[in-house]
Amino acid sequence: MSKITRAFCIDNKEISREKNRDLTPIRLNKYLSDSGFCSRREADRLVEQGKVFVNDEVALMGQKILCTDIVKVEDKVIIREKQQILIALNKPVGIECTSDMKNPDNIIDFVGYHKRIYPIGRLDKNSQGLILLTNDGAFVNGILKASNYHEKEYIVTVDKKITDDFIKKMSQGVEILNQKTRPCRVSKISNNTFNIVLTQGLNRQIRRMCEALGYNVQKLKRIRIVNIEMGNMPVGAYRNVTEEELNKLKKICGI
Repeated sequence: MSKITRAFCIDNKEISREKNRDLTPIRLNKYLSDSGFCSRREADRLVEQGKVFVNDEVALMGQKILCTDIVKVEDKVIIREKQQILIALNKPVGIECTSDMKNPDNIIDFVGYHKRIYPIGRLDKNSQGLILLTNDGAFVNGILKASNYHEKEYIVTVDKKITDDFIKKMSQGVEILNQKTRPCRVSKISNNTFNIVLTQGLNRQIRRMCEALGYNVQKLKRIRIVNIEMGNMPVGAYRNVTEEELNKLKKICGI
């Protein structure tokens, strides 16, 4: 099979979610995050350093502004992104979930989206499947916050026969990275393939759990993040998340 060098969109509908937000005060750090300029944490750091200005006055920590205000970081005017973007990609093996443009396998170049977006969380280079990308920091915070216990579902193929004991131990939690993983739902699909639903996202968690029990992962595919499902989307394809999916996700994540 030839290597997929560029993602492709399987719908041509640009979903616009314009909101009349001009008269609604928002925190300055959220404004900067929504603009795609930086994270909220980085925004706070810039404010502390006196590099952020609102209507040509030095910004204050925790300040609220209107979208009609003029925000500058040093001499650059920052425009808040009006269109809320959330896309679902079936990431191929070999693509890295990084925004580092110096990395030749970075996901941003692979998708080639016409506006600035970044991945929500990660899916390791050797894994395939669903990854969400956005321009809105609220989605990142809402989906990735560990205390929210949001579900992510995977199909995993290992190198030997799956036993009842393996399923039981995986379900109860496994000691990795000096901690025991949260209990999770695990079900056998075939002799060497199983389905697993996690509510946490430790580094290479499934691979480490399997290795701790004497198994090696041969194939790992993520098929769901919270309520967003990959379905039959081809490898390398992406689509806009539907309005219905978006509204449900916001409700679940408290966005």
